[in-house]
This record gives sequence, C-alpha cells and structure tokens, in this order.
Amino acid sequence: MTTQATLSEAADRDLHTELMTLNMGPQHPSTHGVLQIQLTLDGETVVDAEPVLGYLHRGKEKHAEHMPYLQWLPMMDRLDYLAPLQSEIAYSLAVEKLCGIEVPAKAQAIRVVLAECMRLTSHLVWFACSALEIGAVTPFFLAFREREDLFDLLDELTGLRTNQEFIRFGGVKGEIPADLARRLKAWADRFGPCVDEYELLLSGNRIWYDRARGIAVLTTEQAIQLGLTGPNLRASGHPMDLRKDEPYSGYEQYDFDVAVGTVGDVYDRYLVRLEEMRQAARIISQALEGMPEGEHMARDYRYVLPPKDRVYSSMEELIYQFKVVTDMRPPKGEVYQAIEATKGELGIYLVSEGGTSPYRAHIRAPSFVNMMAIKPLCVGRPIADVVAVIGSIDFVMGECDR
Repeated sequence: MTTQATLSEAADRDLHTELMTLNMGPQHPSTHGVLQIQLTLDGETVVDAEPVLGYLHRGKEKHAEHMPYLQWLPMMDRLDYLAPLQSEIAYSLAVEKLCGIEVPAKAQAIRVVLAECMRLTSHLVWFACSALEIGAVTPFFLAFREREDLFDLLDELTGLRTNQEFIRFGGVKGEIPADLARRLKAWADRFGPCVDEYELLLSGNRIWYDRARGIAVLTTEQAIQLGLTGPNLRASGHPMDLRKDEPYSGYEQYDFDVAVGTVGDVYDRYLVRLEEMRQAARIISQALEGMPEGEHMARDYRYVLPPKDRVYSSMEELIYQFKVVTDMRPPKGEVYQAIEATKGELGIYLVSEGGTSPYRAHIRAPSFVNMMAIKPLCVGRPIADVVAVIGSIDFVMGECDR
C-alpha cells in the first residue's frame, strides 16, 4: 500500500528534476532601467542571479580624453539622471582640486542647496517606485506631489527641470534670487511633515512590514566586502558619510544627523532613506538661511588665455566661461575627488598631462557597486522578493553603463 510519505517524496522528485532560467529585463519596470537579470530558479526559490549590463553603454570615460574639460561637464548630468547636479559638483570639485581653484563661500553654499535638492528628488523617486512595485499605490502620488513642487523651483532657478547644467568650475552659474530662496526655504521647512505622512502610510502597514522586515539582510562586514557605500552601507550599521568624514563645499558648517540602521534588511534601507530626506531638508533650510555674501564665481584666470589687449568688459564672467572651453590647461598631475551622492560614494579620478583634455578619466559610480549586492541578497530568497531587493538597493543604469 502506498503511504502519504511515499507520495510526497515522489511529488518532490517530480517537481525538482531540473532548474529553470528566467530573464528578468531588460524591458522590465522593476529593474530600474535597461538591466537584465538572469535568474536561475528551483521552483520559486532563486539559486542564482546574474546581472547583465551593457544595454546603455555610451563610453563616457573615453569621451573625456577627446573633449575639453568644460565640454565634459554636461555629460555628468547623464550619469545619475535623477540627481544630475551632484555629478556636476563631483567633477567640478575634482577639476578645482587639480587646478587649485578656490570656490567662494557663497558658491559653496549654493552647491550644498542644490546637492541636497538632488538627494530629495532622487530619494522621492526611490520611495515612490519601490513602494509601488510591492503594491503600495498611494505613496507614489504623494511623493511625486512634493517632487513636482521642488522641480518647479529648480526650473525657475536653472531654466530646466532636469539635466540642469548649473555648476561651473569655480562656482555656479548664478545666484539664487531672494524671492526664490524664500520660497525654497518654505518648501524645505514644510517637507518634514510630508515625510512623516509617508512613514505613517508604510511603517505601520502590516503588508509592507512583512515584505521588508528580515528580507535580504546585509551585515556590515558583507557590505564592506562588496564595497557598498551610502544608504546601503549605513543601513547595515556603518555610519560612513563623506559629508561628515571628509567634508567638502562647507558641509562641516551644517547641523545634520547621519541615519544608521541596525539590521541591514529592506526595512532598514527604507528607514535610512526616509531619515536622509528629513536631514536633507534641514541642510537646505540652514544653507539658505545663512547664505554668505560675496560672489558666486571665482575670479581665477590662470587657465584662461586672456584677450590680446587684456582689457575686460562687463561681460568678463561670460568671456571666462567660453574661454575655458578651449583654453583651460590644468597642470600635470592626478586627482581623486569623492562626494556623498544619493547612491553612495561618487568619485571622479582625473589624470592631466597639461593638455586641454584629461589624459585619463574614471568615474567611481556607486550604482555600479550597489549592483554587486543583487546576487548575494537574492540567492535563497523567493522570486517575489527580487523586486523588493532591487528597489531597496537603489541604482540607476546611467551610472552603471557609462
């Protein structure tokens, strides 16, 4: 007589005779861009997950070797296109370090305001989309409500909603008008309660909690071994933040807290980014309230060929910006400059041979490093958790495929 145990064993053998390979992407809304992940499944359990890159590759680092320094600046916007001005700031800081250019205090404060605005625009997209992918629809509309208001203000300042191209070597393109600064500060001051509203929707939601708590745990040691930085590292318990550890653009002047997790799961990565949004709004408010006096652009003409008669008109600044395009020749040397971008440590490495273009250029893209966590976090999990894992890591393919 056939027992129940025998039937169960036979069923197991029939259901697990071979593995299945499933291509997730590159046309998939939950892969956050043109990313393909080759999943190997045993039933619904992931036994292997291999990211496949290259669908968006544009050869940006090679382009740098054939372009004047300033002409490469707009290409920075196309890296993390959710936070384009942060990439511009990182590259400008690297060139300024190479050339020894001193940036005025006012320009540094404006850069801080713009960098934190970019952190908010990026984190709001992360929050809206990662929640939507797991099934929470309302947060999507609320997050884009605040994002659209912020985009309206950035559009008024820069003339563009995205890819703003507002940073210049030695400073920024222009000052923030007084009325716009007042409205931007008012927006930052009222943003904190908006984050409280987001958290009220999700943190106490049983479905969200069960889909996030204890899922895809990443320890501090694992995060460091993978080279992770930014929110993913801090969610695992390591408080590294370049704004605190290696301050740039005057970040040491501002009062803000570094959000750190304890478990390192999807839920902690969610909580850390929520708190980062609150702190970003605090920094924006402080920078606008204590905006220094002075100029928004350095008056440094060492790397610009002056006019033959060396007489400068009232268009001096505009002439400077155009002349830099073809005449800027930094001294020989190499430099590395990193900033705390939304996805982690964004680093720019430049080598100069004294010409008008970098001899070599390399971008330390945090999104590319973050993607290395996909496999260890997905293997052993049900396929339903893959979407939650990808959303919690937060990467953008413009940085991965450079």
